[in-house]
Amino acid sequence: MAYGLLLLRVAVGGVFFAHGAQKLFGWWGGGGLRGTAGWLGSAGFRPPLLMALLVAVAESSGALLALGLATPFAAFAVASAMVVAVGSVHWKNGFFSGNGGYEFNLVLWSAAVALAATGPGRFSVDRALGWDDNLSGVWWGAGALVASLAVGGLVLASRRKPAA
Repeated sequence: MAYGLLLLRVAVGGVFFAHGAQKLFGWWGGGGLRGTAGWLGSAGFRPPLLMALLVAVAESSGALLALGLATPFAAFAVASAMVVAVGSVHWKNGFFSGNGGYEFNLVLWSAAVALAATGPGRFSVDRALGWDDNLSGVWWGAGALVASLAVGGLVLASRRKPAA
């Protein structure tokens, strides 16, 4: 089980970190904070630069998830970003990602919530610090699930409808 959790954490956390680094630093073809803020502003998010920073930091916390450091908090952050992505971009395109749908986001959200519930496993910073027993379990998973839906929903509710 420890090796499976390690693989899952590193893969999911790495995907999130890469997307966050695109938004935060402009790495790997990303727009950086200014480019991300421009897109978010055009999509109705206010204030766009603050929202860009929040989503960039949330997704970049995938590095914490990969390391297994503060695992349920990192899981909550990345899961919240997926709720907003689904609600603002992907939902209207249906399920399949080939059509721009939300299936990939749903898998990433589910994996993050599952990692909050299971904990990071033996090969993690949380374990090395002795935190893993206190930062895992069904209530952490339920908390990440509910909190990500609530925070993502609040962000979406605050969004202005983009101009046609």
